Amino acid sequence: MTQHNGTSIPLVELRGITKAFPGVLANDRIDLTLRGGEVHCLLGENGAGKSTLIAILSGLNRPDAGEILIEGKPTTISSPRRALELGIGTVHQHSTLIPALSVLENLMLGDRRGLRLDEAGARRRLRDLSAQLGVEIDPDAKARDLALGHQQQVEIVKALWRGSRVLILDEPTSMLTPQGVAELAKVLDRLTESGQAIVFITHKLHEALSLGDQISILRQGRLVGHLTKEEIRIRSHDELRAEIVRIMFGEEARDIGDVAELREEVAGARSERHVPENAEVVLELRGLTAPGEGSERGVEEISFELRQGEILGIAGMDGNGQRALAEAIAGQRHASHGHVLLYGGDVSRLGVASRQKLGLRYVTDDRLGEGIVGMLPVGLNLFLKRIGEAPYWRYGRIQRAVVEGRAAELVREFDVRTPSVSKRVSTLSGGNIQKILLARELSFDPKVVVFHKPTYGLDVKTTAMVRALIRKLADGGGAAVVISTDLDELLELSDRIAVLSRGRLVGVVSNGPGAAEEVGELMVGSPAEAA
Repeated sequence: MTQHNGTSIPLVELRGITKAFPGVLANDRIDLTLRGGEVHCLLGENGAGKSTLIAILSGLNRPDAGEILIEGKPTTISSPRRALELGIGTVHQHSTLIPALSVLENLMLGDRRGLRLDEAGARRRLRDLSAQLGVEIDPDAKARDLALGHQQQVEIVKALWRGSRVLILDEPTSMLTPQGVAELAKVLDRLTESGQAIVFITHKLHEALSLGDQISILRQGRLVGHLTKEEIRIRSHDELRAEIVRIMFGEEARDIGDVAELREEVAGARSERHVPENAEVVLELRGLTAPGEGSERGVEEISFELRQGEILGIAGMDGNGQRALAEAIAGQRHASHGHVLLYGGDVSRLGVASRQKLGLRYVTDDRLGEGIVGMLPVGLNLFLKRIGEAPYWRYGRIQRAVVEGRAAELVREFDVRTPSVSKRVSTLSGGNIQKILLARELSFDPKVVVFHKPTYGLDVKTTAMVRALIRKLADGGGAAVVISTDLDELLELSDRIAVLSRGRLVGVVSNGPGAAEEVGELMVGSPAEAA
């Protein structure tokens, strides 16, 4: 950060940034200031304009109006390459490393500084950057063998490698263990001490409050609120959480306050639940083994019990067999060994439809590819698993009035934002598509529901609604298996948390004090394995 007449000049200023797409004003006259040595958090619902604003800053989109100043000079960011030249780097939510290459090869790939021909120089540079961040990085390790937290450290080094002074971190903690989050916080401290400006995008309010020096809040494409470093320092986290919720949702905040999960977010505490030890076992897995598909890992010898009224979380880093487990329980994937029991009856040989009729449901993580048929209307998508059933079908023909009438009821009940039930479902937002999946699976007498990443990529409000629905299912006598890479989510929801690693169940932890650290250690594995 440079000085001008004794006043610090921001590394980046966005003034009046406006960007429209057909039918959507994504950014409406947004001002944003990024200063060296600060973490600037961006909060907002899905569709609030965060992604568009960051795309403009990283050179992926050009604004329709407004200007960008780099160290006080008006500048055009015409492409991602130009953004890198200006010192703006982005660490995306999902790794961009090439799995088969080593760390050093990934860093040298595409580098224009000539370091491809100077491996010794590249190693020295990696040592310097690792020391700057306070982390240890093996230059010869294959990217595919790194834990997610270590992959993220390499991604940050990759951005710094190219001279970035402004670093954009997109949902950086979404798949990290508590230990990984703590390591990231230390890295952020090192970065800000060296004068970096950090843009930190998150849906988690407590992260913004604990890590942010400045917090900007977007709503419907506009900057609707900003918390300064001074405000964050002198006000309590409870006060700040309540203020952020009010700013994010406006008049709707009063209604949101009735959602248990958001009250917990505001209060920063998990409500206690109790499942009697003698509660009936509703789902049991005995040595369940199911193959992976393609490069995806399968599961081996999985055994656990789920009791009536219980929420069992399944934790683990992504790619450790979660999808194979979910689909084997639901009947979508054939189990090579073992058994699935529902209310004591073996359903291992039954297909999806038969398990559905017995009350076993599955909410997939693949909303667009598997969860919906995009070209069909909302109403029909709500009844995809009831095709041929009375009263919605009669003599092989759809009873359109019956389907649309019941669909309209479900749309109201699950707060699906759509102009009508005849609207093509692919035109809706991700949050509304998720509500359609939930409406489909949580209607028609569900008993046991498997949720795979139920709130992934959703905003605070929709996340709160989804978690409330899961609790409602359990409190009403049902039971849930919640598979998630978001440990915070599992700690808020679950009675017990089982940890999946390399396709095997490596431990089960009762939720309570110390559970986060215990689950995190199981996720990482032994010290030798973690290294």
